[in-house]
Amino acid sequence: MRCFLALALFIISLASGAAIPRDNAHGSPNGTYTNQTSLSVQLGPRPYYLVDDMDEGPLKAKLQTCSEGPFRTSEFVFAHRGAPLQFPEHSVEGYTAARRMGAGVIECDVAFTKDKQLVCRHAQCDLHTTTDILNRTDLASKCTTPFTPASNGTAAKALCCTSDITEAEFKSLCGKMDGFNPNATTVDEYLDGTPYFRTDLYATCGTVVTHNEYIALVDGWNLKFTPELKTPEVEMPFEGYTQQQYAQDMIDAYKTAGVDPSRVWAQSFLPDDIFYWIENEPDFGVQAVYLDERVDTPEGYANATASLPSLAARGVKIVAPAFFALTKIDNETKTIVPSEYALAAQQAGLEIVTWSFDRSGWLKDGGDYYYQYVAPDINNDGDMYTVLDVLVQQVGITHFFTDWAATLTYFANCFGL
Repeated sequence: MRCFLALALFIISLASGAAIPRDNAHGSPNGTYTNQTSLSVQLGPRPYYLVDDMDEGPLKAKLQTCSEGPFRTSEFVFAHRGAPLQFPEHSVEGYTAARRMGAGVIECDVAFTKDKQLVCRHAQCDLHTTTDILNRTDLASKCTTPFTPASNGTAAKALCCTSDITEAEFKSLCGKMDGFNPNATTVDEYLDGTPYFRTDLYATCGTVVTHNEYIALVDGWNLKFTPELKTPEVEMPFEGYTQQQYAQDMIDAYKTAGVDPSRVWAQSFLPDDIFYWIENEPDFGVQAVYLDERVDTPEGYANATASLPSLAARGVKIVAPAFFALTKIDNETKTIVPSEYALAAQQAGLEIVTWSFDRSGWLKDGGDYYYQYVAPDINNDGDMYTVLDVLVQQVGITHFFTDWAATLTYFANCFGL
């Protein structure tokens, strides 16, 4: 009963923080927000579960001493897509949950619509897995690839992009948990694909947001921003809209809103975007984050590691590979230590940000993509904190994207981050 009451109080606290006026049936911010400086950060049961699940040792003992807080907002915590472990990504509800759980920086992945307006969506072409667009008879036919059911061993398919619809049409959508069923023969079956370790409990109708609405929301909370310029999935220029104009439009939104550049970590997987900001918007470029996906293959990892000094010479200050690329197992000590990439970044004087914590589901069998270089040492969910400790204490990461802010907020407060 105590556990039930504690969880109920946590859910109520999240809901109370999400009380934003709505101006249509699907809900949208109305442009006015209150800066509640007295926010009480609430973490819920997950960090405690993870600490309890850890192997006995000094790190577990240290984390146990922090169980009663107090807990405060931390800029170490980057809310990846909001709070997508349990809430539809890039929704008001997810952002609100991240704020309640102590995230000091909140992410908007930036994509553009058919009328060249900027909205928050993890990929330009993910509306078929993250919204109800396929159930919208007025919009489904506008998708690049309308729904096709699974048949004769061929998986179901659909492809719906932000560039297929206008900003107004985008705003009429409901956000849902990201996922799809490849074996679906109906739209309803296709949309029912939430991964096993997530939940549909809060996915009744996630309130999708434009980039400008996100800025107003986060600014009203006096938090900080990390917008990612999503790599286009349509040919550029798009109806005359160039990549450089796209990159400039994202920055201009913060300038128009009067946001100080020091509050913004602009991100991109494309080096040319980073170089563009360094050269044309240096106040924002100095804090631009190069998302380094080259590490996904052994050859790419080696090339990425070797290229870090040249990136620094070009003015790049911050690199951000997936966190698997920052650690490895030492062959002699059999312990987790910084990787060659991490050491090269340190030597090049680069700041290291990484992604994405609490995105892997159960770790009892060694983890997934994010734990691939240390899998032999991973056998329980609490090992998340063991890897995190190496990333903080030895690699020296300055910020970490997470799908559930509470897990990082707990650690950050315990270690003064």
